[in-house]
Formats: sequence, structure tokens, C-alpha cells
Amino acid sequence: MNRICQSLLRQSYAGAAHHMRPAAASPAATALKSLSALRFYSADAAAPPAAVDKATLDKLVRTNKVVIFMKGNPQQPRCGFSNAVVQILRMHGVQYDAHDVLQNEALRQGVKDYTDWPTIPQVFIDGEFVGGCDILLQMHQSGDLIEELKKVGIVSELLKAEESKKAAGSKEEAK
Repeated sequence: MNRICQSLLRQSYAGAAHHMRPAAASPAATALKSLSALRFYSADAAAPPAAVDKATLDKLVRTNKVVIFMKGNPQQPRCGFSNAVVQILRMHGVQYDAHDVLQNEALRQGVKDYTDWPTIPQVFIDGEFVGGCDILLQMHQSGDLIEELKKVGIVSELLKAEESKKAAGSKEEAK
């Protein structure tokens, strides 16, 4: 399964950068521009715990509807995969908690053991492990991410932009 995801990621990663940049005049671009000034994550304010057990991780993944464990922070991702996850969540206008695993080796290894997933970043929606960058990218491209977010009460900004575009088209046809 992981090889399939890696293959999909390689095939679509270059194209994803193109899809992540909406045209300047589009409603999505306008919405994204206004969202870029907002802070959509909460970084670890206190010093990370020295040891990370299952109970601590259970608590961390339930601090918000969407939680990511990444290298770096959303303002300064320290790897391309973490950056891709941040960009996808930003496009959807998702508020999330981010935890920098580079600040604490115990957290880095703890989350890998917790999910039995060897790579970072790791994304959780409603306390459930979704996957890494490859899975989130695939979900984004297929539209499944919009549906998963909807299940937890989050309406994607991309969906809002598409709906307003359709509404504007309907008004134009009515004239």
C-alpha cells in the first residue's frame, strides 16, 4: 500500500504545486489570500514532554479536530512533505494543531510507535490517524478530504469557493 501511495505522490507531486496555486482572479484565490493573514494552527507553547506515552498521544490527537505531527511548524516547515500537508490544509482553510517532532525525539518516535507508521508528517482527523503526506495528497486530489472534513463539521474553503462560483453562474443564467 505504501509503495502505491509513494508512486501516486511522485506522479502527482509536480502537478500538485500547479493545482495548489489558484488563478489570481478566482474566488478561491481571493478567499485564500484573505485566509493567509489568519493563524490556522496552534503550535506547542510549552516545552514538549520528556517522555511520550500512549495516554499523552491520545490527548494530543484529540486537542483539535485536525492535528498534525510535522517537521518544523506551519510557518516554517522543515521538510517538503510537511510543507505539502500545510499547503493542503491551508487551501481548505482548516484550523489545526501542529506539533514539531524535531523539538523532541521522544515525541517523534512516540507518534511513530503510536500509529505504527514510519514517516512524518502524520495527520489525524477527529482523533483518528489518516496517514502522511501521500495519503492526504491523494485525498485532496480525489475530493475525499472535503468529505472527511465535512464529517467532523469543517466546511472546506475550496468547497465554499466552488459553491459560490456555481451560484454566480446560476444567477448569470437567470438573467
